[in-house]
Order: sequence, then C-alpha cells, then structure tokens
Amino acid sequence: MVTRRRVESWEVSDEFWRRVEPLIPVRERSTDKAYVRKAGAGRPPKPARQVFEAVMYVLRTGCQWKALPKERFGSSSAVHKRFLEWEAAGVFEALWKAGLAEYDQMEGIAWRWQSIDGAMLKAPLAQEAVGRNPTDRGKKGGSKRHLLVDGRGVPLSLVVTGANAHDVTQLDAVLRAIMVKRRTPSTRRSKHLCADAGYRGRPALGIIEGHGYIPHVVDRNKEADAKRRDPTRRARRWVVEVCHSWLNRFRKLLVRYEKLERSFVALNHIAAAIIAFR
Repeated sequence: MVTRRRVESWEVSDEFWRRVEPLIPVRERSTDKAYVRKAGAGRPPKPARQVFEAVMYVLRTGCQWKALPKERFGSSSAVHKRFLEWEAAGVFEALWKAGLAEYDQMEGIAWRWQSIDGAMLKAPLAQEAVGRNPTDRGKKGGSKRHLLVDGRGVPLSLVVTGANAHDVTQLDAVLRAIMVKRRTPSTRRSKHLCADAGYRGRPALGIIEGHGYIPHVVDRNKEADAKRRDPTRRARRWVVEVCHSWLNRFRKLLVRYEKLERSFVALNHIAAAIIAFR
C-alpha cells in the first residue's frame, strides 16, 4: 500500500505556480548603477518559486520573516527583499486580478448581491495605517481591513486603515478599489450592496447609489430576527464576515505584525488571490 505524502498548506503546487510564474518580473542589472562584481559572479539568486514558497510559508504559518527555515529557503532577508521588490512591481495585485478573471470565466463573479464590512485587527508593531482601537479600550496598535465581496464571499476590493477609521469613511475608497471591471451584462440586472447599520446615513446612501448600487443597510439584530422568523431567508450580508474569517485562516493576517502598510496589504492580496482561484 502506497501512502500519499501530506501536502502542507504553504507548499506551491505545479498548477498554482503556472499561474504565478508569468507575473514574476525578470531581474535585470540597472544601467545607472555601478556594480562591484561582474555579471554572473557571486552567489546566484534563489529560484523565484523557492522565494514565493517562502512567502507562502510566512503567510500560512504566521512566523516572523527571520524565523524562516534557513535550510529550506536560505537567507530570510533575501526573501523579504524579493518580496518587497515583487510588491513594488505589482505582482500580488496582478495575481489577485488573475484569480478573479479565472473565477469569472469558470463560474462567473456574483455581481448582483455584494456586501461590505470592516474587521478590526491587532497591530502591535505597525508604523503605518494604524490607530487606536475603539473596541479595545482605545489601545494603540490597531488596524482595520475594509472588504467588499461578491455574492459568494469572494473578495473584490480591500483597503487597510487604522482601527480608528470608521467603516463609513472608507466606503467610497472601497467601492473605487474593485480589482476587476464588470462586463456589461446582456440584460439589465440590478446590483445590490448589503451593509450593516454602520453605513447608515444620507451621505453613505448617496455614495452607495452614486456607484450604481441599490442599498440594503440593515441593523444586525433585525437581520438575525428576520432569519429566525424565516429560516429559509438568505442573510446576504453575512458572506463578507465569512470572507474575513477565510482571510484570518492565513495566520500572518490574524494579528498584524507587519510594520509597513504595503507589506501587510501585499499579504492580503496573496490570500485574496488564493480564495479567488479556489
């Protein structure tokens, strides 16, 4: 009897790498920089797949960058440097867009019913996009992830701010940051946006309607009561909370230890891409 080896969550399959590899930029020597070594001299850079798997290891396990197993991934500082290079080149945002494009082609993005909400995150080491957490006795070191999802909970837009930024203040930014444009449907179909009472108010409703949505802003208690009265009723807003839960299964996103906003956002983009591909 042949036993199958358990595949770790951070391992990059051949199938997934075929999607990632075309997005990785080729490293070229800058013409404006004077190099001490000749081209090809010195220690060769780690293969891109190995570096990407190291990033996945950090994202999945939640370990520090410095705690990367050296025997498997080599220098942790070199991995982090490549990670920031790829972030600056837009690799992870492009990966998320590719995931949404494939999802749309195979199943179709559920544009008709979308939902939006924010979730608090502890951020003890953050230096950017951080603020006092109003739900944690005003302690310093809090961030918030604002998320827009489709009808199945697949993330379409993501914005990171300090924990002191109210959901409604980021409404326009989140709706503007949708990763892919909707194809013009053959027949006119309404698009609805579900939100909790935090998005209530005339200015918020104006923003929602200005983006072409029909607003459904409902208090959570009333939503739960309606569900209890009619168990067959679909609570469409709750799918955004499910997506926040999916993202938190990537342990590096559960508590934000990234100092830079760009690093934390990039890790969120990778997780969003994986959700879309799946």
